[in-house]
Amino acid sequence: MNEPKQIVSMRLVNSQIEQVEALASRLYLRESDLYQFAVSFTLNKLDKLTDDRYSGVDLLPLLLEIREDIINNLNISKHLLFKIVNIPPSNFVEMTDIELLLTPTHLIKPFLQRLGEKLPDNVSPENCLKLYLYKKYNLVTKQ
Repeated sequence: MNEPKQIVSMRLVNSQIEQVEALASRLYLRESDLYQFAVSFTLNKLDKLTDDRYSGVDLLPLLLEIREDIINNLNISKHLLFKIVNIPPSNFVEMTDIELLLTPTHLIKPFLQRLGEKLPDNVSPENCLKLYLYKKYNLVTKQ
């Protein structure tokens, strides 16, 4: 990997910087290597979002996996996420389900109940959301 590299800057809060310092120390790495790893790891995880072959329902498993990070770290509105997911409009995901993806965990069950869903007892809100979307869009769960 002898590609030319560029210096970039980013804004981090002190607690994030301290975490990077502690983790780099624990892993016997340079902090810059850890930052590079974090960016590479994230880009690999999000690769479906840069691949035009994936849209709509194809993106739901990824979005379920990263939904807390989207809610907590990105300022993405439901309208923007709807556009990201549904353009091009193949494998369409309804706006209600986009809203569910951006719903805080403690409000998922009430939201699903308002939609008339019968929720299993003793199942976490995250799993209720996953079960709902996987059933609605006929997604196959990983075993």
